[in-house]
Amino acid sequence: MKGYDFPGPALELGALVKDDGTADPSSPIRIPLAMMNRHGLVAGATGTGKTKTLQLMAEQLSAQGVPVFLADVKGDLSGMASPGAPSDRTAKRAAEVGQSWTATACPVEFFSLGGMGEGIPLRATMTAFGPTLLSKVLGLNETQESSLGLVFYFADQHGMPLLDLKDLIAVITYLTETPEVLKGVGGLSSATAGVILRAVVNFQAQGADAFFGEPEFDARDLLRQSPDGRGVVSILELPAVQDRPRLFSTFLMWLLADLFEALPEVGDPDKPKLVFFFDEAHLLFNDASKAFLESITQTVRLIRSKGIGVFLVTQTPKDVPADVLAQLGARVQHALRAFTPQDAKALKATVSTFPESDYDLQRLLTELGIGEAVVTVLSETGAPTPVAWTRLRAPQSLMAPSDPAVVRGVVAASALLARYGTAIDRESAYEMLSSRLAAPASTDSYGAPPPEPERRRHEEQKKSVLEGVLGSSEFRSLARSAASALGREITRSIFGTARRRR
Repeated sequence: MKGYDFPGPALELGALVKDDGTADPSSPIRIPLAMMNRHGLVAGATGTGKTKTLQLMAEQLSAQGVPVFLADVKGDLSGMASPGAPSDRTAKRAAEVGQSWTATACPVEFFSLGGMGEGIPLRATMTAFGPTLLSKVLGLNETQESSLGLVFYFADQHGMPLLDLKDLIAVITYLTETPEVLKGVGGLSSATAGVILRAVVNFQAQGADAFFGEPEFDARDLLRQSPDGRGVVSILELPAVQDRPRLFSTFLMWLLADLFEALPEVGDPDKPKLVFFFDEAHLLFNDASKAFLESITQTVRLIRSKGIGVFLVTQTPKDVPADVLAQLGARVQHALRAFTPQDAKALKATVSTFPESDYDLQRLLTELGIGEAVVTVLSETGAPTPVAWTRLRAPQSLMAPSDPAVVRGVVAASALLARYGTAIDRESAYEMLSSRLAAPASTDSYGAPPPEPERRRHEEQKKSVLEGVLGSSEFRSLARSAASALGREITRSIFGTARRRR
């Protein structure tokens, strides 16, 4: 077979490997730039080159003016801010695949969750994060998730912003002590409330306060270009929280949901507005509720029309639910191991997800070298291409972490530091409940009516998806039934809640 030589802008992955094991520079393997919003999968065992593949693709996207988001779990990708180091190995690979290699740094922005690291702090309010995503982080079951949705509903209906964890704790505590205020919508059992409260308090004790609050990050700030027209590569540094995979994987899903809400429909653009690489994607699906999986599938299916491409990065395709895998048009599969019966089963399952080919994939996938992959992509017409054994190009930025001084310099020079660098703690549910509980009792059903000017201000500033859902006649009928049904209605839209747009 020959390579994929498409007309128009494309990403150069590498060159086709011939039967004798040598690469053919005259047979390039490419991905059309216009197909990068049809999503994809980069998979392979640890140490087979997945991270370098991400780096290679991100460099080329940036060079063609497409912003990129990368989650850097191990701290390897900070090297994109520095030009690569020439070496004999790099020169040999470039010669094999017909690459004209030039050491090149990318325009990079560094972020960190809540400032736990060197980067610009990324924060979300509890209201924006919503009950479905929070339930995934806390490990709640479906009953507890629906009860947490009821807590969010109560706070929203009474004009009490949930900005950080202490706000959520205050509202749960209040509802536990005064259960009669939820009588009309099924109530919140003290046992379930206790489980949720303990999970939230434990989460807070792990330092999660840093991740929730204001100023809240606007995901549209990921869609930026440098002055020379290259796409900015946004790198979320995660080494400081890599021991909390459930948190960072769910936070990444929040960013995607936020982009989905914020961006207009664009149809099929010539190139994506952003390509979002979702590393350690299997963590997102582990122990996920049905509602959460449905929300992920819906987001991946629909966000293409907003011009966003999503590439999941994991070890084997079986880590990804079938409904999500079906949405992934490009596949870059690095080597797999078959040391155990479980490995052999995973290998066989992986082979079954590829189109028919002339290769013995079950053998080839165990024999691929580092920096080689089995590739299939979508052509410019959207048709799947034949499977191709590919030797990948070498990244042109540094294939190692950048010097810490380089990272600090990039962060200090960022225009986003002034906007997001300092946390804000304005009046929210915690302060409002504290003042109301300290005031004389009123005739209000839950303590005292919220001051009207304050309530109007918050209603104008925070337009929640919940308002649209909860205002419907369907929901008013549903609210008279059990709290579990209420919770399902709250999470019917993507991840439950929205947030004010500037």
